[in-house]
Amino acid sequence: MAEPRSSIDDQLRLDLLREALPYIQRFQGHTFVVKLSGKVTEAPENLTSLAEELALLHQVGIRICAVHGGGKQLSELATRLGVEQTIIEGRRVTDDATLEMAKMIFAGKINTDILAALRHRGIEAVGLSGVDGNIVHAERRPPKEIINRETGERDKVDFGHVGDVVQINARLLTVLLDHGYLPVISSLGADAEGMVFNINADTIAAEIAVQLQAEKLILLSDVDGIYLRPGDPESKLSRLTAAETDELISSGAATGGMIPKLQSIATLLRRGVHSAHIISGSKRNALLSEVFTDKGTGTMIVA
Repeated sequence: MAEPRSSIDDQLRLDLLREALPYIQRFQGHTFVVKLSGKVTEAPENLTSLAEELALLHQVGIRICAVHGGGKQLSELATRLGVEQTIIEGRRVTDDATLEMAKMIFAGKINTDILAALRHRGIEAVGLSGVDGNIVHAERRPPKEIINRETGERDKVDFGHVGDVVQINARLLTVLLDHGYLPVISSLGADAEGMVFNINADTIAAEIAVQLQAEKLILLSDVDGIYLRPGDPESKLSRLTAAETDELISSGAATGGMIPKLQSIATLLRRGVHSAHIISGSKRNALLSEVFTDKGTGTMIVA
């Protein structure tokens, strides 16, 4: 006689708990920096599901620091308000009007939506931008010379109010984490004169991970890992070392947008972060599976 379906499901759940236990014990008290892209936080049901996963990590004693961008929502607001946007090589030119919208969207709507989703799960989260507590000390990005792909000519581009991270002051984050809070940081920073800048969220997350001596930097994105051949599921890389990422770049196996991502991750690992993960932010339980199971779901890069 076949075993009842419910008893098989119960057995599977118990097996998963057994598999998770050594990871829970290993990571308790360690810090994870989790970066959420704008696409990940856009759909309410997806954000609710992610908040449950972050809450579970927090509840088992992992110190979580979340960092978010919001490029998709910023573009949508710009379209609604009729503010033209210029994006060059994946980087947004941030004029006066775009900076005002970035403050509204990043430090306002998205940050509050994430806090509300975590509040629903009973988590004491604190919303911040990089301007709070001088967390992200930045400087204006100097004009950059780029090659126009259509004409082949060199153009000088002024990215406007786009900043580069000079230093991370993690004192406020450490105080919050030590007292059981979950900080949620939007991707803005400022210089000593109080000029506010739009800063790449991946960069802020990486620099915070180094400063907090994080166990893991987890990038929740719209792709579920690194592929040698885009669109070919068989070519997904499950686990890499920093040395192997260098080899992928030098051999030409890594191409396009994969190259800067791999370079920044390899640098990050050499600065003390133990591992970096690229996983899907829209796949249910991807975060829990990556942290608490042997197989994982994305690409893990270790020092």
